[in-house]
Amino acid sequence: MQPEELSRPTLASIAVAAGVSLPTVSKVVNGKLDVAPATRARVQRLLEEHNYVPVVRRRVEDLLVDVVFTALDSPWAVEILRGVTDVGLEVVVSPLSRRPGRDWVQSLLAGGRRGAIVVTPRLTPADQQALGRARLPVVVIDPVDMPGQDVPSVGATNWAGGLAATEHLVSLGHRRIAVVGGPEDYLCSRARIGGYRAALERAGLHVDASLVRHGDFRLDGGYDRARELLRLPDPPTAIFGGSDEQAFGIIEAARVSGLAVPDDLSVVGFDDLPMARWSSPPLTTVRQPLADMGRMAGRMLHRLIHGDALDTNRVELATHLVLRASTGAPRS
Repeated sequence: MQPEELSRPTLASIAVAAGVSLPTVSKVVNGKLDVAPATRARVQRLLEEHNYVPVVRRRVEDLLVDVVFTALDSPWAVEILRGVTDVGLEVVVSPLSRRPGRDWVQSLLAGGRRGAIVVTPRLTPADQQALGRARLPVVVIDPVDMPGQDVPSVGATNWAGGLAATEHLVSLGHRRIAVVGGPEDYLCSRARIGGYRAALERAGLHVDASLVRHGDFRLDGGYDRARELLRLPDPPTAIFGGSDEQAFGIIEAARVSGLAVPDDLSVVGFDDLPMARWSSPPLTTVRQPLADMGRMAGRMLHRLIHGDALDTNRVELATHLVLRASTGAPRS
């Protein structure tokens, strides 16, 4: 049988066309690695040419969706997941795989997923093409960069949050204010630093490039960048951390440097994770409605699965400043 003769292909017909066994085709569909590269490429080409979609024996009413994370080792991810599970979806949590030869979209289809919520990873053009071919509904939360206009996404007002955090520090009398953002190419990090810059400019303060640092949104990144900032000849009196985890690292860097928070250094975070109120001192932070973002993404995906149109493909939920004990006026 020639490839062009296939109609309504099954795994068996793909196997015949590729000249391989049925288990080999099944391994390719399920992302197994023990298939020769040339064979894998031949099978994947046939799957794509014939728009193969696995047959899944599942009740129509089951709303099984995947929540795809780059990492699950953060309370940030837990808050997102808590919101997603509130909207009546049957949820499976998966890591995003970028292993060679593994098509994560095909893996979702093979598992009977009705849709996916993708948290933070960059959707490549190949990803978007695969999702389009599969007709798999997807919503992205807090994308690394802005996805295509046809990809629904949920985020927060990051620029306004950065503005509010920095204006608070300015209002306390701080003039040497540093920022530790996330990775430079992250959309949310750029927006938060943009708000920081705008607040300084509104106050007539110079934006000192030496006070702008980039971490990784993790505790270690905040700690390392804060240590650098506190060793400057003219160190900052306040630091805006681009995430709560980074802010916790900044507080630890102050402690090992012999500085008290907020007497010697004021610190503001971003996220308002549950432990922010229990840190020492309790953390002033910008509340990002993480659970609400998860709920919104779940509701949007629910509508897409049922064929309903969305009111908008881009939703941004409001942030607001939560005042606690980690900020105060600078020493005179």
